[in-house]
Amino acid sequence: MKLYMKQKVFSWRERFFIKDEGGNDCYTIEGEILSIGRKLHIKNANGEVVAYIHQKLIAFTPRFFIEIDGKEVCEIIKEIKLFKQSYRIDGLPLHLDGNFMGREYNLNSHDGPVMQIRKKMLGWGDSYELDIADPKDEVLCLCIAMAIECVLQENEEAETNALIANEHKK
Repeated sequence: MKLYMKQKVFSWRERFFIKDEGGNDCYTIEGEILSIGRKLHIKNANGEVVAYIHQKLIAFTPRFFIEIDGKEVCEIIKEIKLFKQSYRIDGLPLHLDGNFMGREYNLNSHDGPVMQIRKKMLGWGDSYELDIADPKDEVLCLCIAMAIECVLQENEEAETNALIANEHKK
């Protein structure tokens, strides 16, 4: 099954809308305004919170906890590697690989593929296609994709701020 995740541009808070292959609204992901660290709520089409993602603030590398139906299911940790980005999933027998900077990566279990994610160029804002092998994993897959997106956005913001700071020094 495929889900399509589209970021809302010009919003006070982080907001993503998720649709199925037929264009039907499935989920909304909303960030909290004025929170310390990123906190995201995943709501189903009825507006009920089905998952929560929150950032661990004091950590050497970015870490995000994922809660589904009020229970913590895993932690996504950005690992330090010399030439490529790498992520570890603690709490579940899953692993990630691929091109994270290009937003093309895979989530796998020992049984095979769980999800493939690909960035799509569809106008303003970021858009993604999530190809999920088993529909029962869709909320977990959305959460993992969002946690990684948060880390990647933070990296891009830090690089932009560093470039601006260097320009002001000249």
